[in-house]
Amino acid sequence: MIRFVRSTLSALFVSLPILFAAPTISAAAEDPLITKPSPHDVPTTVQRLEAAVNSRGAAVVAKIDHAAAAEASGLSLRPTVLVLFGNPKLGTPLMQSEQTAGLDLPLRVLVWQDADGTTHVGYTPPNLIATRHGITDRPEVVEKIAGALAAIADETTAP
Repeated sequence: MIRFVRSTLSALFVSLPILFAAPTISAAAEDPLITKPSPHDVPTTVQRLEAAVNSRGAAVVAKIDHAAAAEASGLSLRPTVLVLFGNPKLGTPLMQSEQTAGLDLPLRVLVWQDADGTTHVGYTPPNLIATRHGITDRPEVVEKIAGALAAIADETTAP
């Protein structure tokens, strides 16, 4: 089990530079990543994210501190925290349409500090998740999830 966790963490660290090398992208429908700057540091932003998620009846199911994992392996990484959360009433219908959507659910939001010290909040647009899994029969669910994610990001990054 420990080897699996270590190899999984290693794979995550290999993929992180790819994520961070991408420029900040606007919230257009086809964008692979929606990002918003946060006026708060990473720990405060994560706390605000968790509060925004919980206030909407969703639940945080995991929080992965990539920087802490890097440090435990003798590596350095700026603050980087992945928060996984969901509401089965919204996510389950997507998996009922196509079970492979479970690869992208529960939803995940990454909070990180860039080289300039700015904190960011980023997530995959739900319509991209639906497209990736060929889900075309639940546009109202995808739209509802998109609205919830946008509201959560706005509340999280508000001054």
